[in-house]
Amino acid sequence: MSNAPKTGYWVLLILLIMLLAGSVATNFGLIAYLFGGNASYAGPVDEMPDYEEIWSYGSYDDLALENKVVRISLSGVIMRGRQERLLGSDPDMVETILTQILAARSDPYVRAILLEVDSPGGAVTPSDEIYAALKMFKESDEDRVIVVFIRGLGASGAYYASMAGDYIVAEPTAIVGSVGVIMQSLNMKELGDKIGLKSVTIASGDNKDMLNPLKDVDPEHMAMMQDLVDEMQDRFASIVMNARNFENPELLDGRVFTAPRALDHGFIDEVGYWLDAVEALKDLMGMDELCIVRYAQPVGLLDELLGAQAPKLPSLQSVESPRLLYQWKP
Repeated sequence: MSNAPKTGYWVLLILLIMLLAGSVATNFGLIAYLFGGNASYAGPVDEMPDYEEIWSYGSYDDLALENKVVRISLSGVIMRGRQERLLGSDPDMVETILTQILAARSDPYVRAILLEVDSPGGAVTPSDEIYAALKMFKESDEDRVIVVFIRGLGASGAYYASMAGDYIVAEPTAIVGSVGVIMQSLNMKELGDKIGLKSVTIASGDNKDMLNPLKDVDPEHMAMMQDLVDEMQDRFASIVMNARNFENPELLDGRVFTAPRALDHGFIDEVGYWLDAVEALKDLMGMDELCIVRYAQPVGLLDELLGAQAPKLPSLQSVESPRLLYQWKP
């Protein structure tokens, strides 16, 4: 009889240990479910990106679903790289746009893209990449179309990308144009001389150290860089002239226009609002009703917790090396 309490004690202890182990296993499973990734793939994620479709506007009947329109936003400076936050980071805006265009191209039911633009442009190569991806979307099916809707700003590289569109609508207060290339650098030679700051550079040739901010500006180097800028400008101007049927490049000198002036000069097709862009889509597609969707990337709970309300870190673009830009920088 004296062993009964001891036996009951051990049974109770074993039950408590089992409950604790079950609780730990359950919590770990919940954490893995919330924060972990899914190792199974329906296909190659870079070749066939998978987005959640959100019904945005229009009809949802069978006919409209077989003639979907995808809204894609081109907003902000067109520049590759993640925007770092204090916790986590925002996705690369260029990569996001490219994968959304690719997702639309891979979906046989998508007949059109509504490209919503509010951007001053940005780096040369990413602007060209977006333009090329949009062209590939159109070329994948002769019935596919693109309508561009410019909200506040459609300048330089953003206008370059818009040249893949079949029709361009801009809001009455939008700024359009700035067909041009810019490269900027600071020269601090005189400041360096005053404070005793000198550049020590080991280079493989005289032209490897072009635009060194602590050396005098070399006219030959300036001429070389001007040739580079002019070549990029020739490409930009030729794309605009072909897309908009311009006969002379006089207006393609970097100037910008209000939407009404842009319409007068042939830079856009219509001054209007978002619903006017939707009507333009209906006309081009020959449809009375459209199903317009947006893409959303599934985000894990951990990403939401890290990114929510976290302040962005200051950008260091202003101190980077000079780069060629299709960007309006007043």
